[in-house]
Amino acid sequence: MTDDLTPSGADLNRWARSVRPETHRRHAVEVTGAEAAGASSAPAGRWEMPRAKVLGLGVSAITFADAIAAIDAFVRLRTPHYVCITGAHGVIESRSDPHLLAIHNAADLVTPDGMPLVWMSRLLGHTATERVYGPDLMRAITRLSPARGYRHFYYGGAPGVADALSARLRDAHPGLSVVGTCCPPFRSLSREEDEAVVAQINAARPDIVWVGLSTPKQENWMASHLGRIDAPVMIGVGAAFDFLAGTKRQAPVWMQKRGLEWLFRLVSEPRRLFARYMKIVPLFLLLAAGQLLKTWLASRIRGGAASTMPAPPPHRPG
Repeated sequence: MTDDLTPSGADLNRWARSVRPETHRRHAVEVTGAEAAGASSAPAGRWEMPRAKVLGLGVSAITFADAIAAIDAFVRLRTPHYVCITGAHGVIESRSDPHLLAIHNAADLVTPDGMPLVWMSRLLGHTATERVYGPDLMRAITRLSPARGYRHFYYGGAPGVADALSARLRDAHPGLSVVGTCCPPFRSLSREEDEAVVAQINAARPDIVWVGLSTPKQENWMASHLGRIDAPVMIGVGAAFDFLAGTKRQAPVWMQKRGLEWLFRLVSEPRRLFARYMKIVPLFLLLAAGQLLKTWLASRIRGGAASTMPAPPPHRPG
């Protein structure tokens, strides 16, 4: 389990200073000095989040503490945001679905859910990038919530999973405010059903709506409900509902750190996941290697061109 990473004023100030001029996509968040929550030296204005462009998808090149600080800021801003927790699956799906790619690239955060995206981000120059794994992020935010007063709504999962999740987390974290749950049917909702869901969530007045519908359904849901759901943050965490509710097992930490969680899940659910992983794993490896090779060749060509440029003539005083 990830250590407690409550964002301090220093965390917020460091994150605000972490902008790089080569950022792939600059998604800015308005922050006032008063909202810096005790960070007396944190600048008012805009925070810009660096992105690593992995096969066309902008992955937020952040640390785990950065993600905590960002979500805390989104809650206090009280304006709608959504966060995609994305691994190789989301990247490969986005290559064949331009709409899904646009949803990711418009998100306020796209955290690297798996080690392959962390490794790619680092190899592309964002060396401080850390894994921001959905279940660990949900655990960390949940631990902070009683003290910070965050109100949670759980949307998704198989029948009964959201209620089991709520009961388990409230038992582990006394004072946790869970203001509602909803496990929608697997089919598409009618307009009336969808409006009822929106009304239910808005009536509960959550600060964070956790969405556990799996990729790409949860990303489509968050994007289509941005501005309709009043909560300041929606976070798509997929299988985190099952892991934290105890209905499915997580991979051992040693497998997670070595990028082998997909193998553990494949062995656990072969009938459901075999076709997915037999497509995603080799395709991601092939395409990622191609991108890194192109990046390396481009840097070599630029370096060679720079070394062959003639030196300017010496200045002769007139």
